[in-house]
Amino acid sequence: MSDAAELLVTARDLWKAYDDGRVPVLQGASLDVRAGEVVALWGASGSGKSTLLHLLGGLDLPDRGDLRVCGLDPRAEADRLELRRRHLGFVFQLHNLIPDLTVAENLRVPALAVDRPRAETSARLERLAGEVGIAHRLGHRIQDLSGGERQRVAICRALMNAPRLLLADEPTGSLDEETGDLVFTLLRELAARDGIAVVLATHERRFAEACDRRLRVRAGKVSQA
Repeated sequence: MSDAAELLVTARDLWKAYDDGRVPVLQGASLDVRAGEVVALWGASGSGKSTLLHLLGGLDLPDRGDLRVCGLDPRAEADRLELRRRHLGFVFQLHNLIPDLTVAENLRVPALAVDRPRAETSARLERLAGEVGIAHRLGHRIQDLSGGERQRVAICRALMNAPRLLLADEPTGSLDEETGDLVFTLLRELAARDGIAVVLATHERRFAEACDRRLRVRAGKVSQA
């Protein structure tokens, strides 16, 4: 990855604790992420990697430290809203899809936040569904899909608003090995094709080593692995 690529994430000396400070999680974590690269946050359960990912996406707020994501400050409410609408995509271990809606209906939800024309939304969701191999499932409800298919839908949903940064929190954690490999490969291919930066939280070394960079998260600190 070229050093000239746009810097999308700058995090400096981030601290986060819970239970009125009695449970420290992050202790001075710092990292940079550039456009087009796939970065692994690698560490054991409880190391702080998911918390760090949540801070980058504005799902939680740091106690102190400096943070900029796509030129915005996730600590500010207006910036968080703008980030979620137009710049960020999220993929979680549990897909967090709406089970009673169809695949197509789930994919339309992010587009509602940006008032995209219906025809344009339809064209994009059909293209994305075709690229990840679920076009034949657009009319099916989420509860009728396999785990791998659900995660593919979640990836499509994350990409609906053409984000610059994709945050993936253990996206293969609930999948069997073969399906997990397919989902990870899909994330890498989409990132390479569209120039999206991906930050992937994982405890699996094989996925971490396949990323462009591997950052070790241990005891709330981040280091080059």
